[in-house]
Amino acid sequence: MISYEFPLNERVRTLLRLEDLYSRVLQFIESDDHSYHHAALGILFEILEVTFRGELKSDILQELERQKRLLTALHNNPEISEKALDTLLVDIDTVSSKLLSISGKIGQHLRDNEWLMGIKQRSCIPGGMCEFDLPSYHYWQHLEAELRRTHLKAWLTPMLPIYEGLKILLKLQRENGKLHHFIAHHGSFQQMQGGRVAQMLRISLDKSLPCIPEVSANKYALNIRFVSADFAAKTTLYDQDLAFDLTFC
Repeated sequence: MISYEFPLNERVRTLLRLEDLYSRVLQFIESDDHSYHHAALGILFEILEVTFRGELKSDILQELERQKRLLTALHNNPEISEKALDTLLVDIDTVSSKLLSISGKIGQHLRDNEWLMGIKQRSCIPGGMCEFDLPSYHYWQHLEAELRRTHLKAWLTPMLPIYEGLKILLKLQRENGKLHHFIAHHGSFQQMQGGRVAQMLRISLDKSLPCIPEVSANKYALNIRFVSADFAAKTTLYDQDLAFDLTFC
């Protein structure tokens, strides 16, 4: 099976984008190859652009607090593991404390670094990070891998509480999803929402099927069309019946 997640509001859209960016930068940092560290720095700049919005930290804190209230009410529920629940509540408190301890805007330490901002400015220009444009960056790329890794981790660490917070929120979102099985007739599926409230959709289908879902949704209706996975031709509807799983998160 292959799954596709589609956010239904701007907050979840931002969290999913950040989840992807953080997971990639953490993976690239662990490599010893300077090309991967170059990619990690580029992703770090992308994270900076997304997290620098003033309301992101407060949005995550508010949602963590809301989830904490909902979870606390589950105490003494025989269907809930008290140990797992208490662990999750402790995690929420820990992450909230880390977020509250961050003074100023997320990533301000990067913007205060003149050397990094010089690289970021050149990174917006195609081919603008060549050695003749940024000789000091060329020098940095030839430092020992462990030293480069230390630098990257130092730049990333102050921004990790955002990642820890969004991981909790997305985990709760996904685990509380309701799974349904449907058939898309001739590659199309439509359903009236009927008051159903969801923040994210997950569509899963057999990965051998040569098609890709496209979603259009609002509070009244959900439309899914499956298009053929033909990357050389014009986009066309996958005109066959197919089974898929749909989870409302």
